[in-house]
Amino acid sequence: MNLILLGPPGAGKGTQCERLVDTYGLVQLSTGDMLRAEVKSCSDLGVRAKKIMDDGQLVPDDLMIAMISGRIDAENDADGIILDGFPRTTAQAEALDAMLEDKGLAMNHVIQLEVEEDAIVERLSGRFSCASCGAGYHDSFAKPREDGVCDKCGS
Repeated sequence: MNLILLGPPGAGKGTQCERLVDTYGLVQLSTGDMLRAEVKSCSDLGVRAKKIMDDGQLVPDDLMIAMISGRIDAENDADGIILDGFPRTTAQAEALDAMLEDKGLAMNHVIQLEVEEDAIVERLSGRFSCASCGAGYHDSFAKPREDGVCDKCGS
């Protein structure tokens, strides 16, 4: 099963992806997480993407599709994928369709999450993350078990 999860920042895409991953054994492909990982690894794609982002530009569709294509290839034994927040434009959707067709794959479902603006502001304004491993937390909804200590890496 291959899914696309769409919605604004703070709509709960990441939370729902975690649940879908746990329940169905799917692999979450978050373009933001993937970009950060590529930049951190200093891969060719990461170096190119970092320069573009440092210049205040959006990473072009062809680089995003190449990154997603590589991850899909790496996850070929998974029960399916969830694209988290991608595609965002018609051009990206068309490029994604062509790439998936080349691989003999298709998307089974697209899920659009809609959330009241006040709830999104509340969700986004309380977010914080571990400086060491990037684990995400929230002041009200998802605090670490011990104040000031990351649940995942202990820093």
